[in-house]
Amino acid sequence: MPNPSPRIFCALVWMLVVMVPLTLLAGIMIPWANKLASLDQRIATSEEQLTRYRRLVQTLPSLNAELERVRKNEAFKEFYFKAPTPSLAGAQLQSQVQEIVVAAKGRLVSTQLLPEDKNQDPPIVRVRTQIQGTTEALLDVLLQLEQARPFLFVEQISVRSSARPQLPTQNANGRIMRRAPTNPAGELTVRLDIFGFALAGGDT
Repeated sequence: MPNPSPRIFCALVWMLVVMVPLTLLAGIMIPWANKLASLDQRIATSEEQLTRYRRLVQTLPSLNAELERVRKNEAFKEFYFKAPTPSLAGAQLQSQVQEIVVAAKGRLVSTQLLPEDKNQDPPIVRVRTQIQGTTEALLDVLLQLEQARPFLFVEQISVRSSARPQLPTQNANGRIMRRAPTNPAGELTVRLDIFGFALAGGDT
């Protein structure tokens, strides 16, 4: 087998001398280039987020001014109960419901303040009431609840007749006779869960 010429040998040596550093350089530069590309992407994303945050910060003064304007809006406050605590707001709700029932010529059988949900904002106050009256009176109650200020909402409602059928009975002589019916006017008994909202923090 003939020996390679010195010229070919030298060319091979020079190729090795050049390729080894290039290979090492490529092994370093390619990961470095990928790292730089990743950093550039993260920088671009951070700059975009920073731009959005700056826009939000710029809108804070106007948002705070709008919030303060709403808080001072007396017409807005009319929709809420004004009381230092939800319990006192619940007492106001009970009193308002009683006034509505009396004005409608109904009878408020019972009213119960339901437990508050401390996670609600603004706080919600609820009462459970039982009302008796004629159909017209109870319709008037519902109409007044719909038109009430602060806003009132009916969450649950159940209706049953208060009338009892005539039952046979015996008099002193043992004769069968009809007992007068209870509630001959045909009144209804309605149970309502009513709720409204209170101003958070007891603003007045």
